[in-house]
Amino acid sequence: MGPIKSLWAMVQGDPVFMRRVNGWLAIFWIVMIPLSLMMGWLDSVVYVSALSLWALVSGHWSAWQAARVEVAQAEDAKRREKEDLVAEVVEALLARTNVEPAGSLSPGRLESTK
Repeated sequence: MGPIKSLWAMVQGDPVFMRRVNGWLAIFWIVMIPLSLMMGWLDSVVYVSALSLWALVSGHWSAWQAARVEVAQAEDAKRREKEDLVAEVVEALLARTNVEPAGSLSPGRLESTK
């Protein structure tokens, strides 16, 4: 069961693969529309039931995928809100240069700058 779970996790985590699979499935079902009409499969209750089940499964799967993306975006937004990017940039500049923060000037030096 371990390899199947790791394969499933890999497939779920690869948006390029998922886009390709969904693209090919869309093409497959577009081709199946006229084929189903020509073969008379639409008169079969079993065929229409199978199509309905597939529609339910694929619809819920796509909604689940969209919800996963929204959750990831919300978590990313929360993480960005917590970050203080300006303070990090200032700290990095102070660490790499000899610039001193304005509050660290000595009193004698303040008088000489006036």
